[in-house]
Amino acid sequence: MSSNPIAPITEQAGLREWLNEQSRKLGFDGLRITDTQLGSATERLQEWLEQGRHGKMEYMARQAHLRADPEVLVPGTVRVICVTMNYLAPTVDFDQEWKRLTDPAQAVVSLYARGRDYHKVMRNRLQEFAALIEQRIGAFGYRVFTDSAPLMEVELARKAGLGWRGKHTLLLNRESGSTFFLGEILVDIPLPIDQEEQSHCGSCQACIEVCPTQAITAPYQLDARRCISYLTIENPDAIPIEFRRAMGNRIYGCDDCQLICPWNKFAQRSALPDFAERHGLGQSSLLHLWSWTEQEFNQRHEGSAIRRIGYSRWRRNLAIALGNALLDIKADATEQINIREALTLALPSADILVAEHIQWALGLQ
Repeated sequence: MSSNPIAPITEQAGLREWLNEQSRKLGFDGLRITDTQLGSATERLQEWLEQGRHGKMEYMARQAHLRADPEVLVPGTVRVICVTMNYLAPTVDFDQEWKRLTDPAQAVVSLYARGRDYHKVMRNRLQEFAALIEQRIGAFGYRVFTDSAPLMEVELARKAGLGWRGKHTLLLNRESGSTFFLGEILVDIPLPIDQEEQSHCGSCQACIEVCPTQAITAPYQLDARRCISYLTIENPDAIPIEFRRAMGNRIYGCDDCQLICPWNKFAQRSALPDFAERHGLGQSSLLHLWSWTEQEFNQRHEGSAIRRIGYSRWRRNLAIALGNALLDIKADATEQINIREALTLALPSADILVAEHIQWALGLQ
């Protein structure tokens, strides 16, 4: 990133209003600006890593020095333009989501992953935004990111005033709860910075109490190794037996701490077609998804964040959910017979990872 010699641009009349207007036109729902100083957040990150709470996400420890300082990640950076983009589809109903969690035959996929891969959507629009800024102020140094680099995104967004850190460690906003994605443009121009937002969680501990695996070990403390989102997405290995029953029918991610949060009564619906539900992922049964071949998995999840975990982890997660359905007294007896037959039929050709979880589901371990 090269240093921008155009000093007067930060004093252009109406520049900030123009930035807000352009960001809204591109589908972003919030924009704030901060500097690169992360303060005590870097110490907390180091403590978290030393405690091993990142699990198998070795890249977090490997790139810790970059996460600690955006100026090291992108030399020349002096400001970070932080944006949010709401992802909640218009059809989502939180009450129905809770109901699905109690139906052992149904598959539950995290709300954010039911549409297109947000990485692509956000990155393309951030690039377009940066190009528009360049047209307005002239050439400047920048790089865009969205959950794609060693960057402390939530902390930067918090510092910029886009919200506050909830006790579940996610960012919360008074206007839209927590159902949004984050994106950043690291720039080498000294734009005016925004003020931080105060916390509004008060004494509420709903997110801590609802967590199925007690992954939120204390307010603002998350042990990823216990988190269902980590276990079903980031974890490449067998899922520890002690967490399998608690996973229920959650096959990709977990939204419980967001569904229960009082601030998400203000969650905003997204008007972007990119985040509309695809392939019935909000209504599918476990057996329907289990029936997909690897080719069908790749085709139907093309352009989806889910495809990143691969077919084997997908089947691993489904096998646990199917096993939980077999153990659930509320499950339909005919459905249980069909589940047992489907698992038994798949066992001989399953890879080592999936086979272990099928055996557990069938009670063969």
